[in-house]
Amino acid sequence: MALIVGLTGGIGSGKTTVAKMFEAEGIPIYIADERAKQIMDRKGVVDAVQAIFEENVRIGEVLDRKKIREIVFENKQLLTKLNNIVHPEVKKDFEQWKHKNDVFPFVIKESAVLFENNLNKSCDLVILVTAPEEVRINRVMERDKVSFDNVKSIINNQMKDSDKIPLSDYVITNINKDLVKKEVKMIINDIIFKN
Repeated sequence: MALIVGLTGGIGSGKTTVAKMFEAEGIPIYIADERAKQIMDRKGVVDAVQAIFEENVRIGEVLDRKKIREIVFENKQLLTKLNNIVHPEVKKDFEQWKHKNDVFPFVIKESAVLFENNLNKSCDLVILVTAPEEVRINRVMERDKVSFDNVKSIINNQMKDSDKIPLSDYVITNINKDLVKKEVKMIINDIIFKN
């Protein structure tokens, strides 16, 4: 039975980069956001999501994610309803994926909202990726071509790293790629040998 290791970090922390480093070392990675996007394209899910909105949130056969994001950003009740549709489907999908990867000593479940959605409770261990706020803001502005204020407001709406650190088993400060690679290898060895 593979251990479930949660991997999380706020926007711009570089958790996807760190996830790819684990993957390069042969560790299976489940990227919850990407899988959720695929799941949200399934017909049954599209219909269920459309049913909770008064206005049309579809473009043809698929959901208009941008429009949905804008609506739920202002409406927490709709966000809860949306999560109640998508999260159980992602959970089921993860269970099937994990079953196929149970031959490994551990698998990584990457999620931006691991703590916010209590997903850490279903993990054996948690790795938190952090970076100084200034670095995070610059990364996101460059990557997404968005304004400073836009990124700052996203960061302000996310759980603070200072609240996540005590809940994490490992903390990776993602500034220097070579140091992070070494840390990833150390964490892999630590998890395998401890368990």
